[in-house]
Amino acid sequence: MSGCAAKTPAPETSSDESWTKIKDKGYFVMGLDDAFPPMGFRDEANEIVGFDVDLAKEVAQRLGVEVQFQSIVWDTKKEELNSGNIDVIWNGFTITEERKQDFLFSKPYISDRQIIVVRADSDIASKADLAGKKIGIQAASSANEAVEADKETFEVIKDNLLQFESNDLALRDLKGGGVEAVVVDEVVGRYYLSKHPGDYKVLKDNFDLEDFGVGFRLDDKAFHAEVEKALDEMKADGTAAKISEKWFGEDIINK
Repeated sequence: MSGCAAKTPAPETSSDESWTKIKDKGYFVMGLDDAFPPMGFRDEANEIVGFDVDLAKEVAQRLGVEVQFQSIVWDTKKEELNSGNIDVIWNGFTITEERKQDFLFSKPYISDRQIIVVRADSDIASKADLAGKKIGIQAASSANEAVEADKETFEVIKDNLLQFESNDLALRDLKGGGVEAVVVDEVVGRYYLSKHPGDYKVLKDNFDLEDFGVGFRLDDKAFHAEVEKALDEMKADGTAAKISEKWFGEDIINK
């Protein structure tokens, strides 16, 4: 046996550290884009509200802490999280293999698609019917990526895609007749349609399927586990379904 003492492995950063800090200060900070209804947005009183906001409030209550909401520039979400300015990203955050390299995700709690919305009296019934039609879409959105990924359809409609600053503007233009269809996140589109009953309809055809999850720092395993546990309890006891019905008129929570 060598007379040299065995080296003690360097201690790893404890995954409990972030959760301990949150418990000590009594709150966690949720980062979100505050212009993404119905997931997170500002109401007429300038208060941050939404489906994800209500979920987070319920989770916080079950964890025995409070939640504070911090509007962020979406492109800087990784930096905001890793710098400690926020503790979690929770705002219609799509889970991708690429993002899994930078974030620890919760299990998907909602699956989302890019749906095709037309006026209620439209004769458009499928993707094939979009040929030659003006189609609205939000600029630099996941809807753009989903449409481009459907190469067959994209080749047919690409010259008639009109870019809008927001989904709201695109849908308003649809109602006014400026465009004949809009491709939009299902959660956004369904919420908008619930506020304008009878004006629009959703085609059976759609683009892409994506999952929404809560994003944490990669080493925040303890905090991640606590939030996961609370969300599972909310699914089991029906609380998550009630929140979904409030915002979407139906239960769209992943079981």
